[in-house]
Amino acid sequence: MSTIAELTIPAEEFALRESLETTDSLGVEIERVVAYDPDYVMPYVWFEGDESTLETLDAALADDPSVDEYELLTDLDDERLYRLNWVDDVTVIIHLLTEEQATILDASVEGTHWRFRVLFPERDSLSSTYDFATEHGLTVDIRKIHQLEDDRQGLYGLTDAQYETLVEALDRGYYQIPRDMDMETLSDELGISHQALSERLRRAHQTLVQEAIDVGTDDER
Repeated sequence: MSTIAELTIPAEEFALRESLETTDSLGVEIERVVAYDPDYVMPYVWFEGDESTLETLDAALADDPSVDEYELLTDLDDERLYRLNWVDDVTVIIHLLTEEQATILDASVEGTHWRFRVLFPERDSLSSTYDFATEHGLTVDIRKIHQLEDDRQGLYGLTDAQYETLVEALDRGYYQIPRDMDMETLSDELGISHQALSERLRRAHQTLVQEAIDVGTDDER
């Protein structure tokens, strides 16, 4: 069964460690590239920060030992998009994460760590990747695991009932401003009580928020 895992690796073991150390308050996020070839997974990187932070970015990238070459593609004042060529050590680590035909869905920096969401074709592929990475000296922390079942909601950690309720609420205009349907009417349409609907929506919203900002809370859903 396909599995999505959220992994973290210290930046000092991967990429941009020196850029992150020398450039204060720098946000880093990979432009999404869904592929499992290591040469094409992470070439485009968004950097976010204030003007003074971004002014020092070119110098930081030039001195960063994890970066072979870099090119500024887009400058949006508080955000910049670069194309980076990584040194061999970085591409080897990307290969470790993808050699089981896994796909890096997204990657970003949180503090001193890189955070990855990786889609593995089988749960055993995740186990093999973790074992292989740790054997090669990487500090890999598996923060969350989702099993992707037949339904799309597995991607977001929702139960079947939560997913179906959110879809119904969206389709019937519950989230429109102003609302096309209130909670009382929606609960009648779904055949559940107002209280049950309120609780189901609250838990579904909590799950989606946790997935979005990754607070690491494992409350019952």
